[in-house]
Amino acid sequence: MPNELRLLVEIMKMKNDSIESFKEFLTNTDWELFLQLAMHHRVYPLIYSKLKKVDERLIPKYVIENLYQEYKKNTFKMLFLSGEMENLSRVFDENKIRLLFLKGPVIAFDIYGDISLRTSKDLDILVQKTDLNRVEELLLSYGYEREEFQDKVEKSKLHIAYFHPQKKIEIEIHWRLNLPPLKEPSFNELWNRKRVSTLTTYQVYFLGEEDLFLFLIAHGSRHGWFRLRWLADIDQLIRNKLISSKNRLSIKAYQHQHLGGKADLLIDHSLLLASVLMKTPINKEIHSLTAGKRSRKLTHLAIKYITVMGHLEINEAKFKKNQQSSIKSNLQWTFNYKFSLKSNLEKFIYLMKLLKPNSADIKTLKLPKSLHFLYYPLRPFLWFWRRTTNL
Repeated sequence: MPNELRLLVEIMKMKNDSIESFKEFLTNTDWELFLQLAMHHRVYPLIYSKLKKVDERLIPKYVIENLYQEYKKNTFKMLFLSGEMENLSRVFDENKIRLLFLKGPVIAFDIYGDISLRTSKDLDILVQKTDLNRVEELLLSYGYEREEFQDKVEKSKLHIAYFHPQKKIEIEIHWRLNLPPLKEPSFNELWNRKRVSTLTTYQVYFLGEEDLFLFLIAHGSRHGWFRLRWLADIDQLIRNKLISSKNRLSIKAYQHQHLGGKADLLIDHSLLLASVLMKTPINKEIHSLTAGKRSRKLTHLAIKYITVMGHLEINEAKFKKNQQSSIKSNLQWTFNYKFSLKSNLEKFIYLMKLLKPNSADIKTLKLPKSLHFLYYPLRPFLWFWRRTTNL
């Protein structure tokens, strides 16, 4: 990990205004890269809240000023999203449509007790799949437009995006929490365990404690934890004892009941990663979950993946020479992590898709329709042929 990324993590862990944990990382710091990493990981509000109390002689003034400006913009945005969240709750309620907010200001308030300490790009809403048509009609009448561009691989299976051109607000309507084949509770089960936020005047519903915890873990894992903000959420939930022995449901029993075997790996790996990077205190109820060999391997891959994604998004030249690698190598780490995270069934499906012929195979070797079945056994050879020809 670059010095600047390690510094970012250490500041996130900072307690009681003590700088001893990260003082050693302040020398030879590329502060421009530090700011870019804080933006990339979406943790700049949290970083500002910690550094504003630090001796100004240790941190360049322009760094604090930049963080403050971004912190201020985020606070206004979260207030604006809070207002829209309340309006949507009222409109949906009046039309007898049940909805649960998955992320956004309501989650920031629940986890941090302050909406200014967490960022949110849009509002994520969960509804019943049977209500999707009614939801779209309601949103269109309310001024939202369905975004034409949808990620065919993921979004078509998980959510639909809408954008309000005047308010400049994007919302995502979900009918599932996670991508299949990961199992999950029904909407009615989630609704029965819902909570009511005290952030707004009008009632706003969001996920119960266990449901939110497992949703955030599944979401962070699916994206490889490449933004530290997601790991900060897990750390905060555990430190605030929102997930503890007092919970109504045992996490272990709950995950098997609703999410299936893969949830074991997701939780084990996520908690171990939080413990390693954030020094998250794992209590006795879930401590044994982090012992698996596969979890340790995934944690190693995830830390590399977190570094690589910042590397790719910001600028390869910003990283120190002894930590640089080629784009090809970085993408290999991306594949290694995401493939290792898949269940055996998902790995099988993925490999079967690789064997499925595509247009490139047809261009490489044209066969009559009656012989198209031969593309399946020939695909590895055609792929190898294209690779060697290109080289």
